[in-house]
Amino acid sequence: MIPLPFKFQFMKTYSASRISEGNKIFPCVISIDDQAVTFTLPGFFNGKETTIPMSRISSVDIETPLIGYSTIIIETTGEGSIRAHGFTKSEVKEMKKDILSKVL
Repeated sequence: MIPLPFKFQFMKTYSASRISEGNKIFPCVISIDDQAVTFTLPGFFNGKETTIPMSRISSVDIETPLIGYSTIIIETTGEGSIRAHGFTKSEVKEMKKDILSKVL
């Protein structure tokens, strides 16, 4: 067996629902790996991508209404926060658990 010179990093990707508010044409995507959280908001002519290293994440909050889609809020140290809407309750709970396990 030949040893590999690098470590595989597995990335989990979550895509917001198209039928949720603000995600009709281009839903936002959150990708989580061992090093960072990447928030991608695609667009027709332009898009926005923000990457936050795990060392810069200070807290993760979720808003889960009784009916409708949930929101995840990722607070950073000194850089503001990222707010993403349109995920299921189970997805935001899984994202929160995954991020906090890598931050702590």
